[in-house]
Amino acid sequence: MPHPNDQFEVLEEKLEKALGLFKRNQTEKRALEQEVAKLKSENKDRSQAINALEKELIALRKEREDVRERIEKLLERVQTLTRSEREG
Repeated sequence: MPHPNDQFEVLEEKLEKALGLFKRNQTEKRALEQEVAKLKSENKDRSQAINALEKELIALRKEREDVRERIEKLLERVQTLTRSEREG
């Protein structure tokens, strides 16, 4: 029959091992939580940048359309003037 002190030592070793694993898991958990927070922050920053770029793209498309309309009007005026000169 094993000596009670031997059994106690085995139990103590198992508890120390379990405690070590628990501490390591806690440390890894904190590190992962920090990583998640960092990634969420980066995702938020990227999302804001994307929104800003989308707004800029919409504004640039509108500006392009405005410029196109102005050029078309100018071309119509030039065509009208050149027709008038040919006819007159």
